[in-house]
Amino acid sequence: MIAHLYGEPVQTGDRWVVLDVNGIGYRVYVPVPEVQEIAGRKGKVKLFTHMTVREDAITLYGFLHASEREIFSILIGVSGIGPQTAINILSQITIEDFVMAILSEDEKSLTRISGIGSKGAKRLILELRDKIKKVRDSMPPAGTGKADHLIHDAASALISLGFAEKDSYDAVRISAAGLTEPSIQTLIKAALVNLKEH
Repeated sequence: MIAHLYGEPVQTGDRWVVLDVNGIGYRVYVPVPEVQEIAGRKGKVKLFTHMTVREDAITLYGFLHASEREIFSILIGVSGIGPQTAINILSQITIEDFVMAILSEDEKSLTRISGIGSKGAKRLILELRDKIKKVRDSMPPAGTGKADHLIHDAASALISLGFAEKDSYDAVRISAAGLTEPSIQTLIKAALVNLKEH
């Protein structure tokens, strides 16, 4: 399993880059916003990668942030969502907006993504929402106050999306300190930004 690559981008395409790592060119499929970011950079870049192996191909998918790779891994675990569809989703919606759409069951936002119809949006919401609920219900409340419950629920949502428990709670607590009247949505959104930066 190739976990990450560090090299010089020598070519970019619609949703891929070729990374030169010690003279070997690796073609890596990357979401569109990240292709644009990589194309504008000079020097070496590090991509967190996910490798798929099939009978006829070995394919690499890459991301500038480990958190994006985690979301990608969760997405391809949803029935009917393959790696190319997951890249398509992450090319058209930010992770923060995607998570918000799932948590608020905003089918309309998801169907704006090309390749995701009403049926696909319902499946994404159903499978990912249930995962979040399952994690939240299996964990004891962090405290009795409203703020404690908010922190617990927000962290549970992040843990269910593949983030480490300690990182999730740290990001949520840091984010809560910076918000005057946090809601579960604003807290998760702020925590995701915090996780993405680290």
